[in-house]
Amino acid sequence: MESIRTENVVKIFGAIRALDGISLLIEPGELFFLLGASGCGKTTLLRCIAGLETPSSGSIHFGGREVTKMAPHKRETAMVFQSYALWPHLTVGQNIAFGLEERKVPKPEIKRRVEEALEMVQLPGFGPRSIDQMSGGQQQRVSLARALVVKPKCLLLDEPLSNLDAQLRVEMRREIRRIVKENGLTGIYVTHDQEEALAMADRMAVLTRGKIGQIGTPEEVYRAPHSAYVANFIGETNIMTGEVLEMRERIAVVNTPGGPIRGRVTDPDWMPTHGELVRLSIRPEAWRLHLDRGDNPVSGKITDRTYLGQRIQYWVETVIGRQQVVEMNPHVIHEPGENSIMIHARHDDVVVLKG
Repeated sequence: MESIRTENVVKIFGAIRALDGISLLIEPGELFFLLGASGCGKTTLLRCIAGLETPSSGSIHFGGREVTKMAPHKRETAMVFQSYALWPHLTVGQNIAFGLEERKVPKPEIKRRVEEALEMVQLPGFGPRSIDQMSGGQQQRVSLARALVVKPKCLLLDEPLSNLDAQLRVEMRREIRRIVKENGLTGIYVTHDQEEALAMADRMAVLTRGKIGQIGTPEEVYRAPHSAYVANFIGETNIMTGEVLEMRERIAVVNTPGGPIRGRVTDPDWMPTHGELVRLSIRPEAWRLHLDRGDNPVSGKITDRTYLGQRIQYWVETVIGRQQVVEMNPHVIHEPGENSIMIHARHDDVVVLKG
């Protein structure tokens, strides 16, 4: 278990600046997520950390060691790929043992460690099976076992669950987090799946165009995004514009076509001024849909609804735009076409962002 630190890492491919000065610190034993849209630089950063790419400038440190130009096999990391990268002509046990054989580990030790690795991923006794006898979820567990058998200090995962169906993804989320924590590993996990990141991460970095948009815990990034990009990327949200009327410490009163709305300024490096155009982000579940009034009331008309079991998704047409509203465990179901519906949101649930 050791920390991983990048200092001002830049990676250039021809005319493309894939990484543009990335600095971050991943604590020992942390499961840290790199999150962002395709082309944001998250996989390039992971490959630089793994030693599969060399930064154009900047440095990478594992604990007290600088590893920027160190060979991958000397970094004491193991990588799990999206494609599993298993050899179909080898058995499960032979696939897992491959890295140990390359390291000239004695055969009795290999046998013991392969069995241990299979136990870790809950596949005891599967060593003699062929790869084509394994389901997709089982193959991903074999890929994990192959990474764990070399006893790495850091586990690097590049979208490892994207080839699995929805139920298996949920099951494997729990397994990967358990494996990282029980084995005292520092884990770095690349994904574009926001739900995966929210469910598994200790902390996350949201990347955009080779830069870090925000670092924080899942709750911090979800509830207090620093930009409209982060708010839109992590979950669903309603975005609207307005003009600042006044500031009360970190609370802004913003004038909108639907009247003044109060919200929190969450970017610590920015403070809006009177008259400045800003954006407001309100999560669908933050809106309350009632006939009576509450904080930040806006009137509207329900135009559509979708019943989703434990929640109902409404679309409400208002003067500030079409709003998505999600009611959890609803006691009353409203029908499209109802007039004089009021939606409102607590000011703690309204985020004020740069325009």
